[in-house]
Amino acid sequence: QAQLVESGGGLVRPGGALRLSCVGSGRTFGERAMAWFRQSPGKEREFLAGLSWSGAITAYADSVKDRFTVSRDNDKNTMYLFMADLNPEDTADYFCAASSRNRNNIPRTSGNYDSWGQGTQVTVSS
Repeated sequence: QAQLVESGGGLVRPGGALRLSCVGSGRTFGERAMAWFRQSPGKEREFLAGLSWSGAITAYADSVKDRFTVSRDNDKNTMYLFMADLNPEDTADYFCAASSRNRNNIPRTSGNYDSWGQGTQVTVSS
């Protein structure tokens, strides 16, 4: 399993933007489909965005597709999530995940991912 570490969370005002990063270890980082999820208290972990091993194929949840952009740099073993026009409903812990069983397919359920980061907290508040 890859080790993943998220960063970039914090407090942001409504309408603001943040960029999250997910740095992975291991030689197979660039071979895996990856995704971003989020979870807030009392709610299930929610798929936000994902991309194929090369980054050529992307997928987004309808709730964020016009505001969030996922990308990756395999040379840096890093995946990004740029989030714009944030609102209080975006407040949650954000997690990155990697799937050793998928390269071009981007699953939307958390059970398909076998490596997870520890999460980074995003709070949107005035």
